[in-house]
Amino acid sequence: MTQTKSPNAGSAFATLRRFVREKPAAERCQMCGAELGSEHQHLIEPSVRSLQCVCDACAILFGSQGETKYRRVPRRSRLLTDFQFTGGQWDALAIPIGMAFFFKSTSAGRVIALYPSPAGAMESLLELEAWEEIAKSNPILEQMQPDVEALLVNRVRGDRNAPEAEYYLVPVDECYRLVGMIRTSWRGLSGGAEVWKEINRFFAQLRASSSSAGEVAHA
Repeated sequence: MTQTKSPNAGSAFATLRRFVREKPAAERCQMCGAELGSEHQHLIEPSVRSLQCVCDACAILFGSQGETKYRRVPRRSRLLTDFQFTGGQWDALAIPIGMAFFFKSTSAGRVIALYPSPAGAMESLLELEAWEEIAKSNPILEQMQPDVEALLVNRVRGDRNAPEAEYYLVPVDECYRLVGMIRTSWRGLSGGAEVWKEINRFFAQLRASSSSAGEVAHA
C-alpha cells in the first residue's frame, strides 16, 4: 500500500527546521546597533526616566553627571551596613510594602520615592522634611549621584537567612530590573510563590555582589 504525503507536510517540516535553526534575536545597542551580551551598560534619560541599553564603546562617551541628555549608569553596588532608618521613619513614608527606592531627580528638583507593584513602579509622596531627616542621620547619602544611583530599601524578610532590613546604594537600573521582575512574575492577590522566590534570588545576588560601606560617623 503506497503511503501518500499531505501536500502541506513538506512546508510544515521546513517551517519546523527553520524554527529550530533560528536563534533568538540578539539585543542590540540602542545607539549604534552593535550586538550586546547579557551583561551590558545602560544610559538614562533623566527627564523621562528612560533607560537605553548600550555597548561599552557608546557608554564611554557619556558621564554619570552633567547636563547632557543621557547619563551613564554606574555599575557599583554598595551594602550600607550601618544605615540608620527607624521603624517610625519608615511608617511615616506610608509606603504600602516593605520595599522602595529613592533617587535625586534633577528634572523634578527633589528626591523621588518609588516602590514596586504588579503594575510597575509606583510613586509615593515624599516630603522634603522626611528625606532631610533620613539624610541627616546617614551622611553617605551625600555620595548618591543624582538620577543614576538610588537608595534601595528592603524590609521584607522573605528568606530566613536574610537580615531583617537591607539598605543599598545601587545603580538605578537595578531598581528598575527589580520592578520589572516583580511585575512579570506576580500572580493573583499575594504575588504567588514564584515572585517571592525571584525577589529572594535578586537580593541574595545583590548581597553577594555588593561591597560594604559602613558609616564612620552620624550627625
